[in-house]
Amino acid sequence: MSKSVVHAVSLTILGKEYKIACAEDEREALIAAAQALDGQMRKIRDTGKVGSADRIAVLAALNLAHDAPTKSGGETADIGDRIRALRQKIENVLESP
Repeated sequence: MSKSVVHAVSLTILGKEYKIACAEDEREALIAAAQALDGQMRKIRDTGKVGSADRIAVLAALNLAHDAPTKSGGETADIGDRIRALRQKIENVLESP
């Protein structure tokens, strides 16, 4: 069993730098997640309705968490439709004389 190499990755979110330990094979996904969070936080901050960074972070996290199932939901719906269609075919075959 091989171990992943861990490196520190520098991320900038809302103008503040964070160093996060991350497995080398997860680096790109972490950077993409940080960029998505940064974009969401900037969008919230730019509305001018929320001042504190803590509140901006919480709202951004809620927005991203809410959007996550929606984005992957298309695939789930497609799989569900395929399962229902296959199930119907199986039932039809079992019911036929």
